[in-house]
Order: sequence, then C-alpha cells, then structure tokens
Amino acid sequence: MTAFPEPFEAVVVGASGGIGAALAARLDNDTRVRRVHRFARGTPVPLDLTDEASIAAAAATVGEPRLVILATGLLHDADQGPEKRMADLDPAHLARSFQVNAIGPALVLKHFAPKIPRQGKAVLAVLTARVGSIADNRLGGWYGYRSSKAAANQIVRTTAVELAARRRDAICVSLHPGTVETPLSAPFQRGVARDRLFTPAFAAERLMAVIDGLAPSDTSGFLAWDGQPIAF
Repeated sequence: MTAFPEPFEAVVVGASGGIGAALAARLDNDTRVRRVHRFARGTPVPLDLTDEASIAAAAATVGEPRLVILATGLLHDADQGPEKRMADLDPAHLARSFQVNAIGPALVLKHFAPKIPRQGKAVLAVLTARVGSIADNRLGGWYGYRSSKAAANQIVRTTAVELAARRRDAICVSLHPGTVETPLSAPFQRGVARDRLFTPAFAAERLMAVIDGLAPSDTSGFLAWDGQPIAF
C-alpha cells in the first residue's frame, strides 16, 4: 500500500453515469482531494469518447491529477444490445462497442497519462468488466462487449508497461466494479443475488478502497471490487 501525496487533484471521466457520479461524489467528500474534475459529454468541458479532440481539450484543463478514473462503458442502448449468438453479429455495432469500450479509453490514457506527476503515487484506473476476462469466459455471448472490454484490459496493461519506464510510482489498472444498479445492468439483474447487486455508492466506496490499497507493484493488474485479482 502506498499513500497519495496530499492534497491532490482527481479526474472522473464518465461522471454523468451511475458509477462515475458516485465516484465523483465520494471524492468530493474525501479530505485529501483538492479538486474533482468531472468529464462527460454533457459537462461544461465536454468529453466524448468518439471524439479525440474533445478528449485532448478536456485533458488540457487539468493540472497534475494523481487519480484518473475512467468509468464508462457501452453494453446496450436504444440502437444495439448484447449479442447472444454469432448470427447476431453486426459490423457497425461491433465497431461502436470497440470505439466506446476500447478506443475511447485508449485515447483517454493517451491524453491524461502524461498529465500525472512524475513522482509520488498516481493511479490511472479504467473500469472494465469481469466478462472481459478471456480465461473466465464460460458462458459465451455478448461478443462485442466481452471483446471490447478484453481489448481495454490489454490497452491498460500495455500502458502500464510504458509508464513504468518513465514514472516509477505510477499505477495503471483495470477494475471490475461488480454488478451495479445502473441503466447499463438494468435488463440483466434478474439472476443476480441481492447481496451481489451493488448500489453505485457502495461500488464507489469499494473501488476507492482498492485504489487506496494499490502500490506500484500492482500496476498492470486486473482487480475486482473486493481487491481480488481476475485472470485476463
């Protein structure tokens, strides 16, 4: 465990979503945090994961944040849902899944990673999903979501390797928040035990506990909300 130098700035990308908003609120109440920068498509400084210029413009507004959390994801919306079979695969839907769940996060890391301080604990945390684990895939389905989250995990790991050469104290990890009561999981909560269906506030508290417990040796890891490692 390595402590953050205090006070520090934090960034939440996806701050308009259920988990992102809860994380931003949790950081607002953290006495160690000097300022929380919130970014989403509808924030005063808009950030759109499909528009690199907006990501670069958002990064230009922050100083040297010690914590950057990316809390975004696309599983379904009015235009597409998770595929159950190969026959459901659609190229445009797959491309959109990868744009939001993998390419967008890669560009966030591209523009925000250079902003973190060169010394002292700094964390880049990308919320992915356990279903992005290739080793853990025993049910199949959800081709676009699984594959794009697996790609995001690889991007995180590769970023961690690069950062380790220049920022020895930097930590770059993938985090699984569990199944959280948000619009993303709403259609898929029926089979989830009540004690495994988390409120956004609980998920935010647990994720911050994991982040606070991280040390540089944990960089490139894939961790669940309870701090347990997940196989890639």
